[in-house]
Amino acid sequence: YCTCNHGYRSESGQKYFTFPLETCKDIDECKPPISIYCGVNAKCQNTDGSFYCHCNAGYRLLSGDAKFSDSNENTCQKITPSDETKGTKELQRAVETIESRLTNKTLWGVEERRNIASTATDFLSSVESVVLDAALNTPDQKIQKVQNNTLAVETRVVTDNCSMGNTFNLKAQKNSMSIYCNDIIQGNIQGPSAVAFVSFSSLGNIINATFFEEMNEKDQVYLNSQVVTAAIGPKRNTSLSRSVILNFQHVKIKPGVKKVFCVYWKGTNEGGHWSTEGCVLIQANKTHTTCSSAHLSSFAVLMAFHSQKEDPALRVITYVGLSLSLLCLLLAALTFLLCKPIQNTSTSLHLQLSICLFLAHLLFLTAIGQTEPQVLCAIIAGVLHYLYLASFTWMLLEGLHLFLTARNLMVVNYSSVNKFMKKLMFPAGYGVPAVIVAISAALKPHLYGTPDRCWLHTDQGFIWAFLGPICAIICVNFVFFLLVLWILQRKLSSLNSEVSTIQNIRMLTLKATAQLFILGCTWCLGILQVGPAARVMAYLFSIINSLQGVFIFLVYCLFSQQVQKWFGEIIKSKSESETHTLSSRLGPDSKPSEVRRLVT
Repeated sequence: YCTCNHGYRSESGQKYFTFPLETCKDIDECKPPISIYCGVNAKCQNTDGSFYCHCNAGYRLLSGDAKFSDSNENTCQKITPSDETKGTKELQRAVETIESRLTNKTLWGVEERRNIASTATDFLSSVESVVLDAALNTPDQKIQKVQNNTLAVETRVVTDNCSMGNTFNLKAQKNSMSIYCNDIIQGNIQGPSAVAFVSFSSLGNIINATFFEEMNEKDQVYLNSQVVTAAIGPKRNTSLSRSVILNFQHVKIKPGVKKVFCVYWKGTNEGGHWSTEGCVLIQANKTHTTCSSAHLSSFAVLMAFHSQKEDPALRVITYVGLSLSLLCLLLAALTFLLCKPIQNTSTSLHLQLSICLFLAHLLFLTAIGQTEPQVLCAIIAGVLHYLYLASFTWMLLEGLHLFLTARNLMVVNYSSVNKFMKKLMFPAGYGVPAVIVAISAALKPHLYGTPDRCWLHTDQGFIWAFLGPICAIICVNFVFFLLVLWILQRKLSSLNSEVSTIQNIRMLTLKATAQLFILGCTWCLGILQVGPAARVMAYLFSIINSLQGVFIFLVYCLFSQQVQKWFGEIIKSKSESETHTLSSRLGPDSKPSEVRRLVT
């Protein structure tokens, strides 16, 4: 037979059982019918399979322990004011010890970088030990705060179980930390547990940004927060079930920051250095930065400025080119709408592509630098993400339409192409990019909008939410064009095909291939802006991408014979209308002087 362990009872109520699916549930000794009595000024606390007694708030055991077993061990006495100040005094002495070491010029007055790093690693470790010991030695004082000119400390002691989802918020100077309560008690260890949060005013001047080894040579990195330390005890270096959230106030408010790094001090055999491992940037603005970390250590915020100033020539090229593109895209859209001889499925695809590019370029010109407020910047980045993805999706649909049209030369079923594309066009053209942006925004909304641009962050590879679909569309379109060329080659060798149809498809293929290069492949130039050729690539990228609208208007409107004929008819009819108006005003009996006056 089986029986439940001590502190548990079977669900059926039987002491002995043989049913293999019987379950044992915890007995709550603190509730009826058992209701353990712990004595005066104390109460019972149930645990999984057991229980313990502890003094009420404002009372403590003579022994200083946090728990006892029954009323016979109850020595709970009221805490006097002298007892309350005892813990604060001990923590104050610990802070004074830390301050004396921090201001000791002999200790830090070493010139070698490795020695400074090694001293800092030992110093931070000793700070954790001293502060946690001071908190654990006086567990009755749940919260203690001490601050002086060089550092601030807050400690929190936990003597009982945590309620579900309970978190603690600790503040030191103008920095704060949020930590999950169950991570502090470290698996129901015996005795009290504590968490400490320390903020240093001047330590960042010693272990500054020069100890950050992951920075780019072109970036000017500096430390823009106070160094903070977070630790739990009595066990140290334990794993966390949830990340801690750290909020830093910036030391200096400087706009135009290119990159923000959340870092922790990593001790090594060579001494130590700042590292981003396990630290993630959540959000940053001009005054504060919020980070999360999967472990406890000493943390700070580093910021980087790019040493290369913005090229004014590139700025002029971009804005002049985009302005010209906006005009050409507007003219192209009007042509696609009003020119009846060219209106078909292919023209509808061109029209939607022109509309998406027009809106994207217009938003880029007017709002790409609108970084404040941060929520508005994130919305702008999301809309730009959607519009550019929609443009590429319409390019993919053009490639698909071209392939299906060429394929139907092999199979006589011309009407099916238009029916299929009309059903697919709008759900795919506007729905697919919407799904991609929705998923990206749901997973990582904080990565929309950078400190200097309303665009996607490069952190955590988030930029591939844009580059990934683009690369996939370019590759698929390239396959479509190869298939179209293969079909045309086969049809040209056959005399049964209509020559004019093949010539039209061949012309469309050439235009679509040029479109793929101008609108698609040029985005690769943005990725290639590295190394010695970065400046050249930047100019090529700015020139070609800013003239996309001009290309669409030239290829699909001005170079089209049908559009040229349509324009000619409009000009001819306008000219005839003016001549008719003039002749009607003159009449057959008009005098020569009147003619001269009207012409003049």
